[in-house]
Formats: sequence, C-alpha cells, structure tokens
Amino acid sequence: MNKQSAFADINGTLLHYEQSGIQDGFPLVMIHGGLGSTRDLDVIAEYLSDHFRLISIDLRGQGKSHLGNTALSYAQYQSDIQALLSKLEITQYALFGFSDGGIVAYRLAAQNPSQVMRLVTLGSSWRLEENDPAIETLQSLTVELWSEMFPEDVAYYNTSNPAPDFAALVAAVKTLWLDTSETGYPCNLVTQIKCPTLIMRGDNDFLFSLEEAVALKAQITDASFANIPFASHAAHQELPELVGPVIQQFFLTPSGTN
Repeated sequence: MNKQSAFADINGTLLHYEQSGIQDGFPLVMIHGGLGSTRDLDVIAEYLSDHFRLISIDLRGQGKSHLGNTALSYAQYQSDIQALLSKLEITQYALFGFSDGGIVAYRLAAQNPSQVMRLVTLGSSWRLEENDPAIETLQSLTVELWSEMFPEDVAYYNTSNPAPDFAALVAAVKTLWLDTSETGYPCNLVTQIKCPTLIMRGDNDFLFSLEEAVALKAQITDASFANIPFASHAAHQELPELVGPVIQQFFLTPSGTN
C-alpha cells in the first residue's frame, strides 16, 4: 500500500499524518488508540484503500507527532484533527476510530454533524462513571507494564518520535484517560450524532463493557452494533480477517447495515 507521509503545523505543534488509497476518493479519517500510532491501523486500511482516500493521523505526542506544550485531552485531539482537516480542505468525511481514536471520533461526529457522514468505532468508551471497573486498570498502568506488554510499539515510538519521552507521554495520557470534565469523554454529546454509526467491541474487551456498548447504542439515532467473538480490546489487530470485512461493508453499503 503506497503511503504519503507529511507533517502539518497545527495548534502549536507538528502533527504527522499519512495519506493512501484513492487520491480523489471520498475521505476516510482513521484515528489510532492511546499510546499507538498510524501503523496500528494498517491491517484495517488494507480493506479500505481500494475504496477511499485514507487519512491516518498520529495524535499529538504519539507516533511521529510532536507533543507540544498543551495538555492532552480528548477535546484537544478533536481540535487538532478539525484544524488538520480544514488545512487539507476536507469538508465531508467518514471516520474510523479505535479506543481513544473512537472517543475523539464521537466528539467530532457529535459537534460536526454536517461534516461526518459515517462513523465506526472499536473499543471506544463514551463515558467514565465513578464505579467503572476500567478506572482501576487505567490508574495501575505504568511505563514498565506497557513496555512489557507492547515492546515493539514502545521501540517504534522511541525510534520514530522527534522528541521521545515515553514516561512523560504515559503520564499525560493517563491524565487524559481519567478526565471526567467537559474536555474528556463525550457523555451526553453522543445524542447529537446523526450519521449512520457502527459501534464495535471485542467480546473480551476489559475496558469497554457489553453493557456500556448497549447503552451507547441506545443514545445514537442510527446505530448498529457488532460484538466480535474471540477478541479483546484490539480486535482489529487480533482478527483483522473478521473485523476488516465488517468495517468495509458498513462503509460501502449506501444505507448502512440497518
């Protein structure tokens, strides 16, 4: 798959993004998960590159993007992506987001209903309530634990980021994950999402429960739901041959999956 890599000066930092697929095709914006990068979405891009102009973005501080001096928040990620798409003169687009990327995608779709035409999220929470069991998991994360679980990802970050400081990035991202203010999770904003939406989760996802997914589906007017068997949080990487075609069908079917 031929990729074009570039940087853009956005909101006081340099964001890295990649474009692939059909140059004049309908734009499909792809957003990776927390502490990840654009390369995490390559397995999904394989199913979409023949049909769309793909724009995959490294969130600030992650992948090859500079961190800048602004605190990380889902609202900041949203602002960054809106500014980048404006610079690229993209006014209408589809969205795929994994985990943190999907949380940002909810915010984008809710607050830009005339721009976001279709939305797919995977493993993406929409709120963080006081009794959510995910809180303990997020609080307990350490640099050492993440490095042990994802050594290749950390090595990629350390060699590709312009100013790598993984300890600082983990601390910033943990603060973002636990942010319950207006700059954090979309919460009731999701009721403003009007485009056809596909909510996906792995059946064994320990961060985004089945109950929360079902509750989210009830909040969105035109929502479909896919629970992926034999998979946990990163279902697209665990079972791309199952997840990829589902995403492809949703984006390519004119009336959605309903």
